[in-house]
Amino acid sequence: MPQVMTVVLLIFLGVFVGVMLREPRSLWSGFSFFLLLLAFGAFLLTVAAVYASWLTAHRWLFLTLVLLAGAAALLALVFPLLLLGIFAVEGVRVVRREGLRPGNLLSLAFAALWFGFLFIWPAVGGWSKGSLGTALYIAVSCSAVYLLALMAMYVLSALLNLFHFRQSRKLDYIIVLGAGLNGDQVPPLLAGRIDRGLRLLARNPGARLVLSGGQGPGETLPEGRAMAAYAIARGADPARLLVEDRSANTEENLRFSRALMPEERPRIAVVTTAYHVFRALLIARRQGIRCVGYGAKTRWYFTLNAVLREFAGYLKLTKKRHLLVLGLWTGLILLLYVLSR
Repeated sequence: MPQVMTVVLLIFLGVFVGVMLREPRSLWSGFSFFLLLLAFGAFLLTVAAVYASWLTAHRWLFLTLVLLAGAAALLALVFPLLLLGIFAVEGVRVVRREGLRPGNLLSLAFAALWFGFLFIWPAVGGWSKGSLGTALYIAVSCSAVYLLALMAMYVLSALLNLFHFRQSRKLDYIIVLGAGLNGDQVPPLLAGRIDRGLRLLARNPGARLVLSGGQGPGETLPEGRAMAAYAIARGADPARLLVEDRSANTEENLRFSRALMPEERPRIAVVTTAYHVFRALLIARRQGIRCVGYGAKTRWYFTLNAVLREFAGYLKLTKKRHLLVLGLWTGLILLLYVLSR
């Protein structure tokens, strides 16, 4: 049995490594990691069960195996619910630190809606067995669980795409995405992105920094030019800077920046705030731009609200696929209800 579980574990490890090497910019990266965690937990439990008599003589090793297996299983199976708990706790922190404004209630409202759906609705619904209300509740439940699992895979995939084992990738271009100006001043969020790009530029001597952003409402000049001035003020070589000053959103940031590169297959990195990296990579993939992503840090409690907005943006990008899945589930459940009458 341990031999079988070893083979299973190696298969899932191979799948995960293959996904990360070939194309990590998809939810398959998070899903393959989830499967790897399950396989790892099952492997450890199998080893603990088969060699229990020997392991009990080495108590510390036995406890280590059990704890590792439990941690892997807990992370894999309870991650979505753990995510809800984090949103609830951090949602309260956002309100306490930033004030009671609609934009600051996103995390808290998300957790509250899920709490009501999971615990309050079933208790007060009073659905009778075999009723249309029960069928609709099951359909909504399946859809809600699907979306929560999807968000968990999105978060896992986003985290995996932030890790880089190699600090230098011999990059040709580093695209820094704009984030809005205060008049002509670079705000802290955007400054963090530029600083991250400058550190990456220092580790890649042959690269050029592309500062991307057009002029929006309330801005006295295009973001790209203000970003370039900020970079030069911090010691960047003007000869290594390129300015893209026409874009109005992430899609245009990437498309217009790519147009500045004459090479057929340049090595590109995209720099933005950490919570925005994965969706930027998904958009780049849709445009046929091969790249990796690097994230600039921001306040943790603020990040959760942003993650919800990024996930909503992902759903907008892929709405046809997921609406099809939800429609098929709902149709099947209602069909079963009609046939059972």
